[in-house]
Order: sequence, then C-alpha cells, then structure tokens
Amino acid sequence: MLNYLWGFMILIGIIVAAFTGTMGAVTQTAISSSKEAVQICITLLGVLAFWMGIMKIAEKSGLISGLTNRIRPILRFLFPDIPDGHEAQKYIATNLIANVLGLGWAATPPGLLAMKALQKLNLKKDEASNAMCMFLIVNISSVQLISVNIIAYRSQYGSANPSEVIGPSLLATCVSTVTAIVFGKIMERRRRS
Repeated sequence: MLNYLWGFMILIGIIVAAFTGTMGAVTQTAISSSKEAVQICITLLGVLAFWMGIMKIAEKSGLISGLTNRIRPILRFLFPDIPDGHEAQKYIATNLIANVLGLGWAATPPGLLAMKALQKLNLKKDEASNAMCMFLIVNISSVQLISVNIIAYRSQYGSANPSEVIGPSLLATCVSTVTAIVFGKIMERRRRS
C-alpha cells in the first residue's frame, strides 16, 4: 500500500511539474537528492556497522543476558503474562536495550523475534495479547537515551554541535514512554474487566 502511495505522489509531482513548466527543476532536484541520499547512506552505514557490532559483542559477552536479569523487575511489571525465563524476555530486553541506545535498526530483529515468541504464548491467535500491545506501545514511544540517528544526520549536515539534541530528546522520550506505559496499563486493566 505504501508503495502505491509513494508512486502516486511521485506521479502527481511529475504531472504538476509538466503543467507548470518546472520539469527541469524537478529533474535537477531528483538528481541532487539522490546524490545526497547516497552520501547519508554511506555515513549511516558506518554508524550502523559500528553499533550493530557493539550489540553483537554485548550479546556474545553475556552483557545482554546480564542486563536482562537487571531489568527483569521492569519486564515483569510491563509484561506480567510472560513467564520468567521465557525466550520472549530475552528478545524484549535486547530490543529495549538497543532502543535505549538509539539503535532502532539493531532493535528490529529482536523485536520481530519477541513478537513471534509472544504469539506462541498468546491464547487468542487472531487477537494481540496484552504483552504484544504493551511491547508495541513501548516501542512506538521511542524510548532512547542517545538519538544516534539524529546525531549522525546532524553531523552529516555540518552541525556545530550535533549532540545538543540529547537533552531535549531525553526529555521527550521520557514523557512519551511514561505516557505510553500508563496508557498501556489502563488499557490492560480495561481488557481484563
């Protein structure tokens, strides 16, 4: 569906450019934007490779399982329906740790594995469980301490202080995450009654 939407918007843009006589500007902008997109991808590729490597080292060294044990009380509060030691806890913890570090791309694979593991626990296979809903809500709230993506983009575009967004980002993510958890717990209570 999204592909059709993008295709439609591009087609409308080309049609409008043809009727208004700005096809040359559209072509020039498309070429310069493509060049810029490749430059951003190359910059982010380095950042991505570095942080994905750090996450793999953390997993192999036992740091992820150690952090999982430390955040287990939080996991129990957020996901009371998941039994202790279930594989979903490990995947959720890995996802949350990667998100907290601002590594959304590194958080995706364990997030997908967490949803699969949560589906195995789900009694109603055609309906999302409370744990699945809470996991999705926490992920959407964008819990992160360091916004690596934004810092990389700001650095790419020549910001004098790319990391100055850390404070405002931290405040925004705290507010959104607390709001998401409160909403999730209210909805969980409503579903059970």
